[in-house]
Amino acid sequence: MKTESRLYPTIFASFLFVAALFITGQSILNLDFKSIDTTFGVLALTCILVGTRIGLKTPGENQYVPGFYFFVFLAFLLFDNDAVILMAAASGAVYAFVGRSKTMASVLSNSAVPAISVFLVYKASTFYIESPAGLIHSQHLLVTLCLLSISQAAFHFIAAGVNTNHGAPDVLRRFSVGSYLRTCLTYFVLASASGFIVKLTSTFDLSTLHVAVALCAGTLLIYLYALLKSARASVVADDSENEFHPGEDTLPLEKVQEGAELYRSAFENASIGMALMSLKGNCLRVNQSLSNLLGYSFAELQLFNFQTLIHPDAIGKVRAALSQTLNDGTAIQRIESKFIHKDGHEIWALCDISNGNYKQSEGEHLIIQVQDNTERKRSEESLIRNAFHDALTGLPNRALFIDHLQLAIDRTQRREDQIYAVLFIDIDRFKVINDTMGHLIGDHLLVEIARRLESCLRPGDTIARVGGDEFTVLLEDLEDEPEAISIAHRIQKELSASIILDGHEIFNTVSVGIAPSSAGYDSPAHIMRDADTAMYRAKLMGKNRHEIFDKAMHEAAVGLLQLETDLRHALERDEFFIHYQPIVSLDNFRLCGFEALVRWRHPERGLISPMDFIPLAEETGQIISIGQWVLRQACKQMHKWQRQYGMENPLFISVNLSGKQFAQSDLIEQVKNIITETRLNPRGLKLEITETVVMENIEMATQMLQQLRDLGVQLSIDDFGTGYSSLSYLHRFPIDTLKVDKSFVMAMVDNNENIEIVRTIIMLAQNLGMDVIAEGIETKEQLALLRKLKCEKGQGYYFSKPLEKAAAENLLSDTCTEGNPFKRAQESNRKPVVNTLVKSIKIAPVEDVA
Repeated sequence: MKTESRLYPTIFASFLFVAALFITGQSILNLDFKSIDTTFGVLALTCILVGTRIGLKTPGENQYVPGFYFFVFLAFLLFDNDAVILMAAASGAVYAFVGRSKTMASVLSNSAVPAISVFLVYKASTFYIESPAGLIHSQHLLVTLCLLSISQAAFHFIAAGVNTNHGAPDVLRRFSVGSYLRTCLTYFVLASASGFIVKLTSTFDLSTLHVAVALCAGTLLIYLYALLKSARASVVADDSENEFHPGEDTLPLEKVQEGAELYRSAFENASIGMALMSLKGNCLRVNQSLSNLLGYSFAELQLFNFQTLIHPDAIGKVRAALSQTLNDGTAIQRIESKFIHKDGHEIWALCDISNGNYKQSEGEHLIIQVQDNTERKRSEESLIRNAFHDALTGLPNRALFIDHLQLAIDRTQRREDQIYAVLFIDIDRFKVINDTMGHLIGDHLLVEIARRLESCLRPGDTIARVGGDEFTVLLEDLEDEPEAISIAHRIQKELSASIILDGHEIFNTVSVGIAPSSAGYDSPAHIMRDADTAMYRAKLMGKNRHEIFDKAMHEAAVGLLQLETDLRHALERDEFFIHYQPIVSLDNFRLCGFEALVRWRHPERGLISPMDFIPLAEETGQIISIGQWVLRQACKQMHKWQRQYGMENPLFISVNLSGKQFAQSDLIEQVKNIITETRLNPRGLKLEITETVVMENIEMATQMLQQLRDLGVQLSIDDFGTGYSSLSYLHRFPIDTLKVDKSFVMAMVDNNENIEIVRTIIMLAQNLGMDVIAEGIETKEQLALLRKLKCEKGQGYYFSKPLEKAAAENLLSDTCTEGNPFKRAQESNRKPVVNTLVKSIKIAPVEDVA
């Protein structure tokens, strides 16, 4: 009968195993390998490698539910049924062979049950939902979880009957409702946990892979913790260690000795420093790691009181932690502390302090664990320093300076007698040094200037580098505002001394803006802004000086900012227009052409002086679009006048090109398109370029001028004699005209040197085949001298101020009908003011600025 009773479980288990093989084979054939992704792989590996080794205890029962079912249930809700069946089959097989099953019947049944159970639940779920993947968003999710729990609990009892060598009839006899419900509840805990995680992932749109990895990592930690706990339980003696236990082959004392040896080995070979310390602070035992960390031998450390090894700055914190540990009993205190190495240097460490008492010990003691933290602490300090200091000079940066400045502002608000000031320092012409001598020399120069600035300041003052060549200084506890001016003088004097770098002697000057606290600042940004504004005023006033901020500067800066904003919209709002200043032949006073001068009529401020908006347009780059507009409008107008007022000698229109326009790579294409668009004869256009622009890059300028000349336009050098041109290069440029700057013309009558300069320019131009136009003619005496010097053409207020379009047309009309008005004026021996010739001509009430 015993043989027969053992045969029934084996037959039944074989039947289950064959059924499982059939289901598994069908799943392999039907498997869609595309459904197996990284997430499934992570779950499957964790399920097989870890889930088969852990379990969940059934309440009130001496049995465990295998942990791999949690992952199977989770995969059931997320992936294709064939893949999950294979995962369940593999987990069951591993579970059966890792020591859980002792007979062939139990091996077969434990291998088969997971696959069969999952397969049946899948089939059952098809009656109320089309696809198991839709369970996540279905109201039937709870039904499915219950079905999983009920089904698996039933198969659990079947497997249990096989594992205990009882047949199916015996399983039914041993079945109890309470036991089944408790088992079912345990499986439902696993199923509901998996359902909750899937629902959470779907609701909050979390990455399934990330959640899976987190779950698997948590499971692995639980498993490792269980192993550690099991290992500790195997070596720690209980209170009845001296008693015999039936069935044991050794005495409990031997186990205690074995456990003590294991702990001794772990203590001595630990990678972190460890010490046993008495309540008086004496080192009872230390390990090799602590000895290496502090530089002392075992014997030396046991002679020391542990607290003598601690840095004085940290002794209070350590004593508090020791006291807290003794008061709390089992609590572990973790602190960050500093120790002193044998050679004197500091060591940062993380310390864990715990109570080491147990019943068999001979007195109370503490366990100290010391983990070296020096490198991390140094990295933190380095990161903090880098965040608040300039990498090149080592000075505080803008963030740290603002922090100190805010503290100074707060102190001043609490005490009205506190006086401070901010200096904003900029190195004059640093860009020239950087570009000509290289960035390495420039960096060395900045470091040297930083050191000199530090030598000029008092203890307690703060200096920072806030930009490329910009420094700020916070002067606190000043006696009065003149003290800040005195320090600014000292800085200028110190920095003006020569500096020798890489064999080069370099002289520097700085512009300094001073913002005193008397203005009542409440924000670092405001006082730094005002110091910056004062510094720019110092630069505008000639550099190498200091300026103290006042409200007028701020108003001017705000006005300039608003003007810049309005300038950006002026072109699209059609606020620009052109004035035309006549250019006259000095030989016969014939009208030769006009110079086009841009003007801006602001809707609120009226006419804006070119002296105000032209430099601003140059600085912001708006001059490019403005220059293109002027060129197009001037060419269009001259073509109209040439057709309307046909003259024996065609007029030309002279247009200024800015440095930024001349540097554009597509300038030739722009000019060509405008000439084509306006249908102006190219010889009717004369482009004016200053000699400074031409000399910046002689080779590039020569090529550009030649290409412009090839278009047929005339070329003129404007303000000749005021720049840095070399006469040796002048003959290489394809130039038609030299324009004598008005500063020479206006000083000719009272200064013979200027007469000779003008004579030289005229002779030079004639020898090179160029003509000359004199600018700024305002008196009859100037005109007479220029005619005597055989200057070909001229312009200026003596002939006419710049005219609006209507006035210029009246002048042209009068020239065509009444003859040459400028010649008539000369013959009548009076100044040819255009208003006396043409009543409707309007004189432009603004400066003549190209």
